[in-house]
Amino acid sequence: MGLIIFLVVVVVLAFLIVGIYNRLVRSRNRYKNAFAQIDVQLRRRHDLIPNLVETAKAYLEHERETLEAVIKARAAAVNATDQAAKAPGGADAMKGLAQAEGLLSGALGRLLVVMEKYPQLKADQSTSRVMEELTSTENRISFARQAFNDAVMAFNILRETFPNNLVAGAFGFTEARLLDSIDAEEQREAPKVDFTRK
Repeated sequence: MGLIIFLVVVVVLAFLIVGIYNRLVRSRNRYKNAFAQIDVQLRRRHDLIPNLVETAKAYLEHERETLEAVIKARAAAVNATDQAAKAPGGADAMKGLAQAEGLLSGALGRLLVVMEKYPQLKADQSTSRVMEELTSTENRISFARQAFNDAVMAFNILRETFPNNLVAGAFGFTEARLLDSIDAEEQREAPKVDFTRK
């Protein structure tokens, strides 16, 4: 009788462990799929940037430094996206991606400020079309990032709750990292105001 009870307990524990393991795998695959959506939009953004630079070149010949900064930031962002695609949710990959995309956003912001000074460039149909597509893509990236962060948070909660944490630790399910905002760091800083009279 004792052997039967022991076997029943072992079978129930085995089913419990298998169930937890499968839920962890499903949750991990959800956040990886959510990252794939970010990846698609980032690659679209990266593909649009050369078109924007190309249309702006004719008007911004003496703004070469700004254009080169955008091109350099784009190359770094493409590399960071490739690295993050290999390890979605990985701490280093997500941090590197957020930093590279932040630098790219900053470089693009500076380019857009320069472009504002050239009404004929703003009126150019090719430029307008690329800008509309870029704006649409930025919105999609934002939504995809939110979906990814939600999936990562759900995975981390599942992974950290008891008894799931025992199974997660035993099978190497490590914590996934959120993708922090990919906005430029300087955009997050509050403006400094000084009301003292001089």
